[in-house]
Amino acid sequence: MIPYDEFSMFHENADEFGIPYAGPPDVRRVSADLGDGRRLSALQWGRTAPELVFLHGGAQNAHTWDTVALALGRPLVAIDLPGHGHSDGGRNGSLDLAANAEDVATAIRALAPTPKAVIGMSLGGLTAIALADIAPELVPAVVLVDVTPGVDGEKGKVIGEFVSGPDSFADFDEILARTVEYNPTRTVASLRRGILHNAQPRDDGSWVWRYARFLSKESRQHPDWTGLWDAVARIRVPLMLVRGMRPQSVVDDADEAELLRRCPAAEVIHVAEAGHSVQGDTPVELARIIDRFVPAPPQ
Repeated sequence: MIPYDEFSMFHENADEFGIPYAGPPDVRRVSADLGDGRRLSALQWGRTAPELVFLHGGAQNAHTWDTVALALGRPLVAIDLPGHGHSDGGRNGSLDLAANAEDVATAIRALAPTPKAVIGMSLGGLTAIALADIAPELVPAVVLVDVTPGVDGEKGKVIGEFVSGPDSFADFDEILARTVEYNPTRTVASLRRGILHNAQPRDDGSWVWRYARFLSKESRQHPDWTGLWDAVARIRVPLMLVRGMRPQSVVDDADEAELLRRCPAAEVIHVAEAGHSVQGDTPVELARIIDRFVPAPPQ
């Protein structure tokens, strides 16, 4: 049995990326009641009103933002999307953006009612677009991390292959080996942490992904999200796309151009050394980008 304490590894994140570390950060697990027997779980960083809300990508969880949160040093909330991490399943599966955005809106009202921005990567970014459309008062600024509504099955092919892999793994070494194979830009240490946060052992010693509890065979087909382009056009608050420029990115030049056509005031930042997981590849740089786009209030 591999021991696991979700709050015990922050020093590893800090060491890997050269972030000063004076001791364990003030982080705790919280949750929001959705009113129908379900709850969304989240990590709350700091004791004052959260300034930022983070939404992770599909098949991830709130811990994907740990290093970014350490680098920022700001009060924030990172939410486990429906059907991910420690959250309960979505009303209509894990990929219904409209339903998920409503659930996230409920969680933000409970946990971070006055955010300065919502930052979403991949599925979380698409959820942020949907959220801005149905609850604009909760989204004073939007940061999309390597995603637009133009993502499709071909652009996300490698990611889809990874997520749609085996239902279980014989042991931890097997799940780690597959994860390393599909994440060539990441260190083994960071991937090991990620697995411990995102998978769990069974009594027989095998391992399964946490999100697999809610992932049906049907949901493994890539949805068509191009309808969200109209929602992008309706955004009236500051919008920034942070695009990874390595081959693992799911955003291409046509997507970037369409984003700027739909929202001419949007800002686009290219991160040369990042793929799709900008928060995993270059978390300190991403933190600097967010800090500049959404400055912390004066002390």
